[in-house]
Amino acid sequence: MALKKDKKMNNKRNLVSMLDPKSTIAEHYRTIRTNIQFSSVDQEARTLMVTSAGPGEGKSTTVANLAVVFAQQGKKVLLVDADLRKPTVHYTFNKTNTFGLTSVLTKQLKLEEAVVESAERNLYVLSSGPIPPNPAELLSSMAMEVFFQNALEEYDLVLFDAPPVLAVTDAQILANKCDGAILVVSSGRTEKDKLEKAKESLEAAQSKIIGVVLNNKKIDSKSNYYHYYGTK
Repeated sequence: MALKKDKKMNNKRNLVSMLDPKSTIAEHYRTIRTNIQFSSVDQEARTLMVTSAGPGEGKSTTVANLAVVFAQQGKKVLLVDADLRKPTVHYTFNKTNTFGLTSVLTKQLKLEEAVVESAERNLYVLSSGPIPPNPAELLSSMAMEVFFQNALEEYDLVLFDAPPVLAVTDAQILANKCDGAILVVSSGRTEKDKLEKAKESLEAAQSKIIGVVLNNKKIDSKSNYYHYYGTK
């Protein structure tokens, strides 16, 4: 029973925009959503990846909540777990990971067969699927190009939970394919030189960094943290 309770508490914290939409934190996610939309007025960004310099900085929580608030706006959203080494999206949404993105890329399943509905209306989830021996090769394959085409035919917005930039090359590969990238920074944890290296790596991949989310920033005794979005 304790394990189930802990799991529910973790999901409530991770999916605050869905489970506590009137909270201050949920409102901050909606502010980030608005700023993303303002940053791409001339050309709507329909494929976005969220990443960080290193692990444990909150990228997966951020992208999950962004997916929720975009879906709440009425957009048909697909959240893709593109972290093919340490996937977490299936945990966040209590889904299976026996099939997913890797199943689609290796042509074991069609996209519509691998996608599952979430508890949030308009939000669909594609877990990573079985962890492959060659994540970078899969993400840079022609199958991934086809995936983008098929996903954009079906969904208004595709959000990718990408691996940390400095850990592997996967994020750079994905960044080159997406309309924009969002970099999550953990206050008091992310080192400045690593953040700069992450930014340089994304720019080297010709990625458009549309903003930075500052995570876990303490503001006062009544608030645990907030999220700040700003352009680079």
